[in-house]
Amino acid sequence: MTEYLITFNDEWVPDHTEQQINDKAVAARVVLEEMKDQDVLIFTNGGLDRSTALCSVESVDGKAAFTDGPYAETKEHLGGFCVVQVSDDEAARYWAGRLATALDWPQEVHRFRMTGQSRRTGAEPK
Repeated sequence: MTEYLITFNDEWVPDHTEQQINDKAVAARVVLEEMKDQDVLIFTNGGLDRSTALCSVESVDGKAAFTDGPYAETKEHLGGFCVVQVSDDEAARYWAGRLATALDWPQEVHRFRMTGQSRRTGAEPK
């Protein structure tokens, strides 16, 4: 089994009313519940609030240096994600497609290089 990150960029999400966001959350929860039932969901978040970025950190002279900014020079912001563990790329694409359809905004799929220690299975890193 391989772990995949399914993510969306906050910049890809058009403006929505609060009711539209709530409706999309309900639709996404249906997909996430199906992922749980199929035992493929490892972790998901409720979406990230880009206005709550705590800090930026980089290595300076071998030590962590924290600042309030500037943040990465990009217009792209991670909006939300989930991690699934499925048998192959096609299965990962299936779940990303289900989320893209439920939310009506694009999703990206990334394969992890190595499977980490899964809290769901307790498996050791490979």
